[in-house]
Amino acid sequence: MSHRSGRQTRRANARAIEWPTVGLLLACHGLWLATGLFIYPAVPVLALAIMAILVAFHSSLQHEVLHGHPTASRRLNEAFVFLPLGLFYPYRRYRSLHLKHHADERLTDPYDDPESYYRALCDWEALPAALKALLAWNNTLIGRLTVGPALALAGFLMSEVRLLTQSRRVRLAWLLHLAGLVPVLLVVDRVFGIPLWHYAMTSAYGGMSLIAIRSYCEHQWSERPDGRTIIVEKSPLALLFLNNNLHLVHHKRPAAPWYALPALYEAERDKWRAMNEGYVFGNYWQIVRAFAFLPKEPVAHPAWRRTQTAVRSPEAVRHGGEPGLTTGASMPVPARPPKE
Repeated sequence: MSHRSGRQTRRANARAIEWPTVGLLLACHGLWLATGLFIYPAVPVLALAIMAILVAFHSSLQHEVLHGHPTASRRLNEAFVFLPLGLFYPYRRYRSLHLKHHADERLTDPYDDPESYYRALCDWEALPAALKALLAWNNTLIGRLTVGPALALAGFLMSEVRLLTQSRRVRLAWLLHLAGLVPVLLVVDRVFGIPLWHYAMTSAYGGMSLIAIRSYCEHQWSERPDGRTIIVEKSPLALLFLNNNLHLVHHKRPAAPWYALPALYEAERDKWRAMNEGYVFGNYWQIVRAFAFLPKEPVAHPAWRRTQTAVRSPEAVRHGGEPGLTTGASMPVPARPPKE
């Protein structure tokens, strides 16, 4: 290779790196460290609140990374989010389940969509009354912010116990998670002086609650796949969520970096709004006013998995149904989830 062609290759690689995302990754970890070192000793409550915001931000960055950002190297990208500031979810399990969620034709399916909050009707009818009441409360926004993270984590961990005995890939994901978790816990406890249960119950849990503001209304049932995904046009939380308030744009352009989503939306705003059949909110405050204490929709799926036959259908196996985190082309994403 000539000296000139080598220079061109290096320049091309530099352009391929999404530096705004790299900057946010470094800023997130740096601010987390600075908050624990300098703010916690002076104002512990403020520090734990800031760290909750940073945990939510780190989750948004993990989401960006699993979609192939900020570099062309999957290993390097994973290294950027190797430390689990949010404690609870292994990155590789999040990645695997979230990519299955991007099979748009199966969105909201209680079995095929790992991020669906719907239940199959027969499963719902078999639940005790107390659990039904809890899940109905979880379908309000306040419920999703308060008990939602605990319910999601409990369901996820119960499903993972079974999968750990069946899948080498799942076991590896957890081993890598534990390898990153140990230094995080050591820094929190020994360097910051924060009791681990304080951090887990405030910053880590609070971070999940903040993310739930975004995920609460992200999807709904619609006969058309494009009508199942929300657009929230403007929000002060857009940076925290890395513009995933424009969630339909992300689902249709999953390879687009976070900072490209607003321009993609504004360039064809009317088309996007027509595409999802008007499932549009101006901001998150509108969602708060509408659903703070009222369920957005029923827990049982209104159309799919309404009978025992439908629940046991081989379709669930064919589409790779797997317990999930809650229990870019312009064409629709295929029903079969993409390979990792």
